[in-house]
Amino acid sequence: MSISAVSKRVAAPIPFCKVVITPEARTASDRALGGGWVTTGPQVQAFEEEFATLVGAQHAVAVASCTAGIEIAIRALRLPQGSRVLTPAMTFAGAVNAIIHAGLQPVLVDIDSSSLMPSPEHVAAAAARCGGADAMVVLHYGGAPASVSELADAAGLPLSRVVEDAAHALWTRVGQKDVGSISAATCFSFYATKNLPLGEGGMITTDDEDIALLMKQIRLHGMSLDAWRRYLPGGTWRYDIDVAGIKANMTDVIAAIGRAQMPYLPLWQQRREAVAARYMECLSGVPGVRLPQWPVEGRHAWHLFVVQIETNDDICRDDVGAHLVRNEIGCSVHFIPVHHMRYFKELLGDHAGLLPGTDAAASQVLSLPMHPVLTDMDVDRICEAVAEAVGASS
Repeated sequence: MSISAVSKRVAAPIPFCKVVITPEARTASDRALGGGWVTTGPQVQAFEEEFATLVGAQHAVAVASCTAGIEIAIRALRLPQGSRVLTPAMTFAGAVNAIIHAGLQPVLVDIDSSSLMPSPEHVAAAAARCGGADAMVVLHYGGAPASVSELADAAGLPLSRVVEDAAHALWTRVGQKDVGSISAATCFSFYATKNLPLGEGGMITTDDEDIALLMKQIRLHGMSLDAWRRYLPGGTWRYDIDVAGIKANMTDVIAAIGRAQMPYLPLWQQRREAVAARYMECLSGVPGVRLPQWPVEGRHAWHLFVVQIETNDDICRDDVGAHLVRNEIGCSVHFIPVHHMRYFKELLGDHAGLLPGTDAAASQVLSLPMHPVLTDMDVDRICEAVAEAVGASS
């Protein structure tokens, strides 16, 4: 695995993520643009049907982003304003903003240092701290399977009050069940870095027909009919609004890209798993580097490969990240915990001492490049750079 100094200087940069848009997707985009209907229409409907089949759900609702999807899904639960919603503190700010925009109260939950996700004990403690939870958002961090049913039980909630943040978790499996049909609603992301990259967009899946119909209304201002159905032969311009909605529908152009990209997903996932296995092999035994957990059961989507750099007198996470950047290797941090940010501190109050697992992980997590275009040589070079940074290179 050793690399000479000369080869390092001439090696091409390794980006944190490299977006793959297939030739079929480019053709599908052109066809949609030339078809005379570019907003929500037949391509969106077909994409919804195909995606629901992919994840084993009865219904799918295409939206503008996963963040919008979380807000729409939570709104569809029809909770009273101010209801308490459990959510991990180690999550993207947008997921917490979605709870706030829905008029509800986020309650932050601590995480386990190994899985970087809440355990049932953490969930139970947070529910007790707030006087009882009304709903919960479960995050499948990095693509790892979260025990949705166990977490719901710990919160004292039925699965009908649980929404899954599956922005990282397309292809994740909990036990024998694919993420997408476990809880009331599951929200996926098609952002440029995701496992199914479309640039932007999201999808909500559910097995509840009433929730699906309500979410379709909410995504388009609360209107009872979208434009495509109003302008079909025999349609009417008349519509009603009986629920507060937002503007978060998907376009036919994005849906056409999604339909063309989906057949490649199994191959891309196979490569992601191979990359993760090579990381595990190359970084195993490197002192000061804690590796992610390979699931004992279920399936990891490997959207992210997150290591933890154990700080000592000589090295910290930021030093390792800086070393990678100097060697033209992209990296990132997932996430800055929300209670470390000014807005959420002011809104949610001081959480000093309440989230020790999250606070400890915040200074240690480092996301290494993870995408299906990575070669074995790329992974070896990344691992060599990590080992050098922590002083373990041979």
